[in-house]
Amino acid sequence: MFSRIFRRFPSTSMISNLNRTSMLHGVQPHGNALPSKSVPSMAFFSSQRSLKTRLREGENLYGLFLLSFSPEMAEIAAFAGYDFIVIDLEHGAGGIREALNCIRAVEAAGSSTVLRVPDNCQAWTKKALDLGPDGIMFPMIETGKAASDAVSYCRYRPDGLRGCAYTIVRDSRFGFDEEYLRNYSDQLLIMCQIESEEGVKKVKDIVAVDGMDCVMMGPRDLSASMGLLHDPGNPKVKSVMMKAETAVLASDPSNGGAYLAGMATAQDKPVDLRSRGYHMILGATDVPLFKKAVVDDVKNFKSQVLSV
Repeated sequence: MFSRIFRRFPSTSMISNLNRTSMLHGVQPHGNALPSKSVPSMAFFSSQRSLKTRLREGENLYGLFLLSFSPEMAEIAAFAGYDFIVIDLEHGAGGIREALNCIRAVEAAGSSTVLRVPDNCQAWTKKALDLGPDGIMFPMIETGKAASDAVSYCRYRPDGLRGCAYTIVRDSRFGFDEEYLRNYSDQLLIMCQIESEEGVKKVKDIVAVDGMDCVMMGPRDLSASMGLLHDPGNPKVKSVMMKAETAVLASDPSNGGAYLAGMATAQDKPVDLRSRGYHMILGATDVPLFKKAVVDDVKNFKSQVLSV
């Protein structure tokens, strides 16, 4: 865990060695990719392993939710060693432009990004994926049909419904990656959140959806759906959670199944989730981490300095 290979995107020094003139003369807006003689090799773009590849190789991944949409906080988290950062468009205050700046910061520091979209819809998915994240997370998936719709929004026709602007968006390195159409679906990690009692009831249908890679458990919304909003540690919630966990872990990710991801809570520490077989664990969120740090700092000052 926490291994770092190389940056996903080329450094300035690497770019300076390319023949910029031939690259620019080959650009065709909305057209085909550049001629092969003018395009950097695929190795130029993809020296860092994707989250999907790392999961396939048996790695256990540790991540952080980013609600602040601060590129500096994102970059610090990546340098600290988190395997992935979930940029939260559902509950965070930022939008697409702010998310892009955070993605750039995380990638420059050698980590990976997942974008959580606000809703399971085609418009948000298209905007999010064009930015080029390593993964996408869909909230409140309650049926196999909803999971199937989510996957379709991530695939170009005829396999799905994603709008085609791949020659000019960041996901394809603005058209410089001529291997993009052959590899994009194999590189993207598609995560669906199960965070309601209804979703748990349909967990097997959700896991069975072709192209759905990972189930992300949502314990707080799950407890709310059970009428236990203020008691997420209630044994009833844990029992329902276990049903979903068991169903996901019984599947085989290499044969149409799914990986299991979850968020650590006061009732479920990261070590608890790992002991139950979780493949991806989100240990914290940037805002409460910062809140705790500043509250502790003020308390220390008042107790150690003002009390003198």
